[in-house]
Amino acid sequence: MNVLSDPTKRRWLAWAALATVFLLVNLHRLSTAVLSERLTADFETTAAQLGTLHASFFLIYAAIQVPTGVLADRVGPRYVGSVGGIVLSLGAVGFALSDSYLAALASRALIGLGSGVIFVSILRFCANWYRADEFATMTGLTGSVAGIGAILATTPLAVTVALFGWRETLLGLAVVGFVAAGAVFFLARQSPAAAGFDPIDGVPEQPTVTLAETGGYLRTLLGDIDQWLLSVVFFAGNGSILTLVGLWGVPYLVVVYGFDVTTASYFTLLGSVGLLIGPPTIGWISDARSQRLLPMAVGTGLLLLTLSTIPVLGRPPLVVIAVTYLACGFLFGAAMLSLSVVKERYPAGASGVATATVNTAGFVGATVLPAIMGVVLDTYRTDETVGGTVAYTQFGYRIAFGILAATVGLAFLCSLWLLARDATAESPTSG
Repeated sequence: MNVLSDPTKRRWLAWAALATVFLLVNLHRLSTAVLSERLTADFETTAAQLGTLHASFFLIYAAIQVPTGVLADRVGPRYVGSVGGIVLSLGAVGFALSDSYLAALASRALIGLGSGVIFVSILRFCANWYRADEFATMTGLTGSVAGIGAILATTPLAVTVALFGWRETLLGLAVVGFVAAGAVFFLARQSPAAAGFDPIDGVPEQPTVTLAETGGYLRTLLGDIDQWLLSVVFFAGNGSILTLVGLWGVPYLVVVYGFDVTTASYFTLLGSVGLLIGPPTIGWISDARSQRLLPMAVGTGLLLLTLSTIPVLGRPPLVVIAVTYLACGFLFGAAMLSLSVVKERYPAGASGVATATVNTAGFVGATVLPAIMGVVLDTYRTDETVGGTVAYTQFGYRIAFGILAATVGLAFLCSLWLLARDATAESPTSG
């Protein structure tokens, strides 16, 4: 009981409960790559349909980010996070039991609906329970949880699905989700005061926000050019990594290199390892140096160079592919700094809606980019099949991955613009 009565320990238990639900979020949203052949066979999908099935999660996810930010600011992570865990688990049950493409599409959208409230709830929790100079580190640690989920969504998921079947595996994940949602409800609270504790040193008590104030913050955000630039950075960073690791990274290796799905998943596993270590490392560097924009710009530039290897070379040596997937996951931590930047530029009571606004852009990217790649690949499809599914040309993959690289290139330009604007204004958050 001592752990529950000590606020500095209690916050870690509550964060762990929320993070467990977030781990499941990432496992579900990135599972399509490993499940792609089975989903294509069971539901007889084209590449565009598979891309749409994958993207349905992110479409709903993106649409509810700002409402989630409002709820997180007003209601708190306890209720928002626990209900989200229940809804995403219900969606997993529905997906596992789906007997048609439309049923699977609706169920995956329901998973996205429940999942969409978790990340912003964690950020709001961290803003209420951790100091400002710990926020980027906590955001990075939360990103590393995404990395663990991404790791589980690769080779471990492929092996589990091979042993038990994909439907049975999803039902098992649903059970874990229901348990984790219960833990969130039991452990998480809006603030230390709401849990009956004295304030934690260095953590100011968060003010109550009225709907009128929230509306004012939203209007300010919509007119804030820095918010739009940060949103482009997160659009590209989040969209590209979730497209690579979550969907087309595996089929690319299956078609271009002739791998089976399990072998191809070893490479997306490397991307997931990058997700595990990159965000907390870059977040820690950012906190330690009290810089945000410079690490973000450097990391985004390196992500552009790394991701360009596939469209430029088409079929690079496997060691280059391994480094590319690993580095893309690691450098995603630079894009995550956009959430810390926007949080610090708005009052404490607006942290939920401010981070939700930028987070929305990230999941619009995760919705749009895989679907566009699917359309491009359908344009360059062949009459051959690989493992019972339609094959696409190497040139088609070069064009498709070129779209990802171009999007990251735009994000890099936006990060440089932010640096220039910040230097001109001599902002205290200058990178």
